[in-house]
Amino acid sequence: MVSVRRVIALVVHVGASLATALFQLGASAAGASPREAESLTAASTPLAYFLHSKGPAAQPVIYLGWTLTIICVLVCVIIAGLLLIGMFRRRKPQDARALVSEGGLRLVYVGSVLSTIALFGIAVYMLSVLAEVADPSKTPGLTVTVTAYDWWWKVDYGDGESRFSTANELHIPSRVPVLVLLKSADVIHAFWVPELAGKTQTIPGTTNRQWIEADHPGVFRGQCTQYCGVQHAHMAFEVYAQTQADYDRWYAAQMGAAPARSTAQAIRGRKLFEGRCAGCHTVRGSKATGVQAPDLTHVLSRRLLAAGSVVNTPENLIDWIQHAQEIKPGTLMPDMKLSPAEAGDLSAYLATLK
Repeated sequence: MVSVRRVIALVVHVGASLATALFQLGASAAGASPREAESLTAASTPLAYFLHSKGPAAQPVIYLGWTLTIICVLVCVIIAGLLLIGMFRRRKPQDARALVSEGGLRLVYVGSVLSTIALFGIAVYMLSVLAEVADPSKTPGLTVTVTAYDWWWKVDYGDGESRFSTANELHIPSRVPVLVLLKSADVIHAFWVPELAGKTQTIPGTTNRQWIEADHPGVFRGQCTQYCGVQHAHMAFEVYAQTQADYDRWYAAQMGAAPARSTAQAIRGRKLFEGRCAGCHTVRGSKATGVQAPDLTHVLSRRLLAAGSVVNTPENLIDWIQHAQEIKPGTLMPDMKLSPAEAGDLSAYLATLK
């Protein structure tokens, strides 16, 4: 018969193994390079956000996550221990009523009271965290509007003549609170940058609010976390936190119209684009004024394509145009049938959109 002491030792061993695994995960995340740890396409330490926060809106949330994880692990360990004890220290058949006659119900009463107190304390703690992250400590220095589409993100900056749009990238100055106005163009999505803030849904017909702030410059992954269709898993984006000077340079560059074409091939490519792509896409400074797909005025300044599906290179860009349904099945972007000459012309034009 297995003794209670051996059962307790087994439970402690399991808890120690779990703690060791979490420690090794943290060490792996700490030792990764910034590009490996924060790249959208990185496969290492996918849960690194559980161990590290990079902004004041995420810090209270990560503490809450740790607390709830510890409580859940303790509850599971205690229940497992009691279950093992019950399996190996069962009463004799003649003691079937001992639960009542020997006061065994006290354990039930005590457990119920402790569980109620613990759940009430958790609820109070969760509400206090929600209140703490509801508003930034100072007035936001920047306001952007993020609109979720199936399956990409539109980001609008500025007002009036200074207004411009980009896609699947959110650039912000570091150490500055940023107010994010969240909208949806079709179904319910959810905006989440785990290292910077919690989740907020985007709901058609409603404008929700979220604020984020990065403690230091860096690149942070964002993801839709509300199932929204076949390509939900490939609806990602990146947040680029930059120094104020770098952000100002990026902002000034993005406000400009598309550069002038410099070659005959690029001019032919522009005419092809305006004839076959302008119904959905915009390129400022051209006849392309579509609003149902990403603004491509400075498309080559972005690191990734198709909401994080592929790295943005001239070769991948033309491959995406011709084989969108192979790369991201179900996307609203159709495959474009191009001859080799047309593909070369269009590539030459798109190469100017930096």
